[in-house]
Amino acid sequence: MFLVGAAATLATVAPLFLGSEPLPSVFYWVCMLMGLGFLIAAAGVIRSATAQRRQVAAPSPPSTPSAT
Repeated sequence: MFLVGAAATLATVAPLFLGSEPLPSVFYWVCMLMGLGFLIAAAGVIRSATAQRRQVAAPSPPSTPSAT
């Protein structure tokens, strides 16, 4: 999703530098996918970090003594 939005952003900015006609407004809406993809990735990182923090903070079960 992020890459599609990034490509659309490059496609909408390029005509400004090249002096050609701007692209249709649909491309500007597709650019929003870059931010959405970034938010989804950030949410995944935060979710993973909280899961790891919970795993470290959880008490480990007591080990049983070996009968050897």
